[in-house]
Amino acid sequence: MPAFQTLGLIAKQGDPERVRGTLVRLRKHLRARAVEVRLEAESARLLDAPIGEALTLDQLGAVCDLIVVVGGDGTLLHAARVMAPHDVPMLGINLGRLGFLVDVSPEHIESTLDRVLAGEFASDRRSMLAARIVTDQDSGEPEAALNDVTIHKWGTARLIELEIRIDGIFVSVQRSDGLIVSTPTGSTAYALSGGGPLVDPALEAILLVPICPHDLSNRPLVVPAGRTIDVRVLGSEQGHVQVTCDGQTDLRLPPGAWVRIARHPHTAHLIHPKGHDYYQILRAKLHWGGHNITRTSPC
Repeated sequence: MPAFQTLGLIAKQGDPERVRGTLVRLRKHLRARAVEVRLEAESARLLDAPIGEALTLDQLGAVCDLIVVVGGDGTLLHAARVMAPHDVPMLGINLGRLGFLVDVSPEHIESTLDRVLAGEFASDRRSMLAARIVTDQDSGEPEAALNDVTIHKWGTARLIELEIRIDGIFVSVQRSDGLIVSTPTGSTAYALSGGGPLVDPALEAILLVPICPHDLSNRPLVVPAGRTIDVRVLGSEQGHVQVTCDGQTDLRLPPGAWVRIARHPHTAHLIHPKGHDYYQILRAKLHWGGHNITRTSPC
């Protein structure tokens, strides 16, 4: 009996012919192995399935015991925010560019799926962040992020001034284009381009990475994952700042409000082909020297 009985397919919008071809291969292969296949709206459209067969992402999370994401890291980030409360594992087929999170190449789909269905895979839980807009009177609903929460300017070319507190303790005031608050998973994303450190995703930590700080002594900071981070906009640029989760979900930060960021109560559950090697992925994606070399013994 397969390790997973009901599998949901989530597809990337864009490049329809390539995505459709991958979905056709997946569905045919899975049905031949007696695995029930459920579809979200984009997958159903590309496969010309009856509209009644399409489920929302939340419905997929409720009925499936494995989600296969066909696309890039952005597609998986979107799915992860919805699937986290359901604790459904996700496997990514990489049709995007870098692919730090979706690590199965299209040419290995069938062989990888067979191993996964046989129970041969590596399980990987990634910490997430919860961001909410807070005022003196109210606290908004939290928004989840697997990579990062970014506080940034919009509609102005001027610097913004941010006050940062951790667990209520004053840390600093920075003048910059914004602040990236990142998980270790997000350390290979926007935080990396901002000069932040690479952090092993198994580490329980939160990164604070300033975006183009005016004071060059304002450096990235790594704190324990259990900390609560409050960021308040100071000065005349209030109302010209917004909060973005994973580069996909935007929250307006009205004057007088601040953003509170803490560890999310849920984690993103990823699975990888057996033998998954995070450092090999770093070598390959970041083009480190000797990235094609596999060492099985110490130097």
